[in-house]
Amino acid sequence: MTGITRRSWLKKASLSSGLAMLGSAGFVPSLTAEEIRKYNPRPFDGIVRLGSNENPYGPSESMRKAMTAGFDLGCRYPWGYNKELEKMIAAKEGVPEDHIVLVAGSTEGLKIAGVTFGGGDGEIITCAPTFLSMMTYAELWGKDINWVPLTKDLDFDLDEIEKRVSSDTKLVFLCNPNNPTGKLLPADRVLDFCETVSKKTIVFSDEAYYDYITEPNYPSMVELVKKGADVIVSRTLSKVYGLAGIRLGYLIARPALAAQLKDRVVANTNIMAIEAGKAALADKDFYQFSLQKTLEAKAMIIQTLDELKLPYLPSHANFVFFQSGKDIVEMNKIMEARNIIIGRPFPPLNDWCRVSTGTLEEVAVFNQALKEVLG
Repeated sequence: MTGITRRSWLKKASLSSGLAMLGSAGFVPSLTAEEIRKYNPRPFDGIVRLGSNENPYGPSESMRKAMTAGFDLGCRYPWGYNKELEKMIAAKEGVPEDHIVLVAGSTEGLKIAGVTFGGGDGEIITCAPTFLSMMTYAELWGKDINWVPLTKDLDFDLDEIEKRVSSDTKLVFLCNPNNPTGKLLPADRVLDFCETVSKKTIVFSDEAYYDYITEPNYPSMVELVKKGADVIVSRTLSKVYGLAGIRLGYLIARPALAAQLKDRVVANTNIMAIEAGKAALADKDFYQFSLQKTLEAKAMIIQTLDELKLPYLPSHANFVFFQSGKDIVEMNKIMEARNIIIGRPFPPLNDWCRVSTGTLEEVAVFNQALKEVLG
């Protein structure tokens, strides 16, 4: 399985150690003054945060201006202002507006879907490891989770999930590309699986990392929603659009399912999120910049992993999952001592590490530390 800037650096004297690491890595700051203004790179504050799959860029200049311009509406409740954003999302996804459910981050969408359709005495089927928000929240409400291990190649085991679907199964959860592996299911197989299983129960497809997929013409399960299938798709503006701190996501589902989900929404959007979302969807320049920088950062990480001969998985996300050979709890402590934060444990893959793509400067610091620790 093999797969920042000078301005921000100089703000604090405490950054000297980080600067020294960058120097030892032979890295030259990469963005122009105009790019810094437009794309808002995360300030290099001495701690390299590569543990939460955040976009290190954004909100973009256009998004910041939109939020600022929306301050005068901050005294208003947001639901009177959702329509324009819903219309933009619907046009983007190619569905009518009654298919869209706005939520304060896609995690909210996962949670409400789990408790809405996880069903009384029924169960949710999914694989492990994966993104856990739906399942951990559903368990708080007494829902049962039928856990299926990943395959030996660390893919969702669609065959085994399909075998386990029964009258007790109220929802099947897929994360594609999967978090933490970054792997992508074969297009024909996942389409066939979702279409077949959705005739028996609801299928939830978490597509938080869909924008990062590099396989040409890879289908979203929104195509099945358009056909009226019992499929729910979640998307987020936290990743490629750089709005993780603003909290904005959405679900796509046929109208009857969407209406049920809307009744369960707890964390509504807000005026600033709505304005940021509209600007984000219109800012094609920032979108392409984010994708390009993610590819560059992944390439840097992979080059170092190749040099160290560490196994890793092909990633269609903004992170890389690699086998460090060290228990991840120990690895976290070692890297934290170097002011670098990496991903949490994903049992049973306890010697695997998920590292997010930061700015190129942050990745250079991570790479240098990894060579010192594992070289």
